[in-house]
Amino acid sequence: MYIRVTSRKSEENTVVKYVQLAHNVRNPKTGSPQADVLFNFGRLDRLDMDALRRLERSIRRFLGEPLDPAQAPKPEFLSSRPLGGAWFPDQLWRRLRIDTILERWLKERQYRTEVERTLFAMVAHRALAPSSKLKLEKWVPEKVVIPSLPSVDVQHCYRADGFPLGIPGRR
Repeated sequence: MYIRVTSRKSEENTVVKYVQLAHNVRNPKTGSPQADVLFNFGRLDRLDMDALRRLERSIRRFLGEPLDPAQAPKPEFLSSRPLGGAWFPDQLWRRLRIDTILERWLKERQYRTEVERTLFAMVAHRALAPSSKLKLEKWVPEKVVIPSLPSVDVQHCYRADGFPLGIPGRR
């Protein structure tokens, strides 16, 4: 439903506007949408705006919404993390196809953790906020956004760190 304003020319050749409550229905013959007027409020120049405001308040009461926008609950800021810092290295990582190469090597093993994402997090951490693997455990969920890696466990870092040693031809 919506409120629409239509215009017509009067007998005195002046434009008169009317306010209507309408909704769209499909015409069964043509299949195109067509306005169906539910209520005609009358001429715009003679409209009782206070009556419309009372109708609005009545609808808000029915819906359980606050009458005054100042009474509406204020949005609460929960947290934010920078996206750009890890986004650029991630794009470079993907452009160089490091993710694809690692996934191919990882396919043979049956890891239950995101080794490729963990390795990326370790590289990004060294580039953006160099510190220990223990700090990485807090850095990922609190300080940065890494796609497909909401958090990381330090044990996963140690396993991921040892992964390249098991690649054939690599010592």
